[in-house]
Amino acid sequence: MTHTNLSSRLAGALALLAVAAMPAFAQTTASRITPGDATASAGEDVFRSTLEAISTLHMSAPSDSALWERAIDGLIEGLDDPYAEVFTPAEVAAFEEQNTGNYAGIGIQITELNDMVTVTAVFNATPADDMGMQEGDVIVEIDGVDARDFTTDSVSKVVRGTPGTQVTVKVERAGYDQPIPFELTRAEVHVPTVRSGAFDDGLAYVVMDRFARGAVQEMDSVLREYPAMNGLIIDLRGNPGGYLDEALMLSDLFLSPGQKLASTRSRTPGRTGEPTEESWDDRVPPRIPDVPMVVLVDEFSASASEILAGALQDHDRALVVGQRSFGKGLVQTVMPLPHGRQLRLTTGEWLTPLGRSLHRPRASDGRPLPEDVDTFPRIQSELGRDLVAVGGIFPDVPVADDTLTLAERDLLQAAVDAEVPLPLRIAEFGFAEAQALNGAGQAPTLREQPFQAFLDQLVSDGLEQSLLEADGVEDYLRWRASLSVADRMADLGARAEFLQSRDPVLREAVQLLRGAASQSALYAAAARVVEAQSTGDPGAH
Repeated sequence: MTHTNLSSRLAGALALLAVAAMPAFAQTTASRITPGDATASAGEDVFRSTLEAISTLHMSAPSDSALWERAIDGLIEGLDDPYAEVFTPAEVAAFEEQNTGNYAGIGIQITELNDMVTVTAVFNATPADDMGMQEGDVIVEIDGVDARDFTTDSVSKVVRGTPGTQVTVKVERAGYDQPIPFELTRAEVHVPTVRSGAFDDGLAYVVMDRFARGAVQEMDSVLREYPAMNGLIIDLRGNPGGYLDEALMLSDLFLSPGQKLASTRSRTPGRTGEPTEESWDDRVPPRIPDVPMVVLVDEFSASASEILAGALQDHDRALVVGQRSFGKGLVQTVMPLPHGRQLRLTTGEWLTPLGRSLHRPRASDGRPLPEDVDTFPRIQSELGRDLVAVGGIFPDVPVADDTLTLAERDLLQAAVDAEVPLPLRIAEFGFAEAQALNGAGQAPTLREQPFQAFLDQLVSDGLEQSLLEADGVEDYLRWRASLSVADRMADLGARAEFLQSRDPVLREAVQLLRGAASQSALYAAAARVVEAQSTGDPGAH
């Protein structure tokens, strides 16, 4: 007898012994696991039988719900699609809040400062704003419960709720001996998507952190707020996307009627090999047709960000500066499922007006697949500018972000090792200075005496004086502190002025715009910069 035959016989004998050893109830159950109806596929038949066997016989006694959860996970994993997902009801709510900027609450932003949950922003036309809550109020009680030991998450969970319901919040405020009570009725709150400011020479600076509902109206309001702007910078760095129709309508604000905004190529439902194509064209006249524009992107600019940047780049309407974008050029369709769940699937791909694919292939864990940049297809814009035609948005002027020096990294590591909460201390400093400057009617600035007191506090907290005296460290802390002051005073223009000293991408955009009176002049200046980069010449603006 050969070894193979022996193995086969042993396997068969063991299988027979296993069936014979089954308890009677198990043998009865196994006999019931039979093929399904005639319309079921072989795969479906095997799946249902396997599920029933595991549910009934496996010694771990898994519940049906647990098995179904794992089966769903297996279906999603089998797609090898890093963007496919099934959301639970809680995840659906979080997804909606992130993408719409809407939630039900009282309309405040809170931060833990000096070990207390402190109001750091009050949004306009919200219950908190209407009742007179202020920045700097310290939350000490909610609905009769002492909240002095609450975290920001704990406070958020309690003050949020169903619109129309009430919550009582008591706060401590400087100058008042007793806590101030606020009887608040929860309402729908919208957190703005677009923040704007201006440089002293008339350059407008707009930051978009997502494409939420209302983004188009917010951008339109910004454009009307600066009617005499000399240039516009739209910062999409770190923007993961959002609602794609908002991106299309945003593009519509800057392009001319009839110009293509984007297109999609999707699978025809129920069929393979028959793609469906759809495109969208501009319908309204441009808001600022003669204002030169720059768009900033980085490796975290994705999806709707790339739709907007690609449309403006294709039509020679904006210069793109920064780093290659993420490359999420896929159409995501979200479908309702029973019991409050939702399914997100990739159903197609987005193309820019010139037909460039934004998709960058990735593994199921999200890592980009290997690629040869030299083989990328290219296409020319109407002005003859050379554009890479696949894998995200490639900037017209590539500029890398700033990195920390060795001394700065040593400072941050030492703060962690000494358990000194450096980011929190910076936030506390910025908040205190913002209150003082607002009270004095002054613009954001870094006052020397309070800053030196801030450095002394860091030493008292446990940082070595020698670390603060290392080359460049104090300048770094001055920069961080200045940004914190501007943030707390909600002055994006001042923040942008401070930001430039350590933000080469923004600095490059500002320098290019300041030397260009038109979009064509801006492209000419950018071409000189790119040429200088290729030859190693640091000066050509």
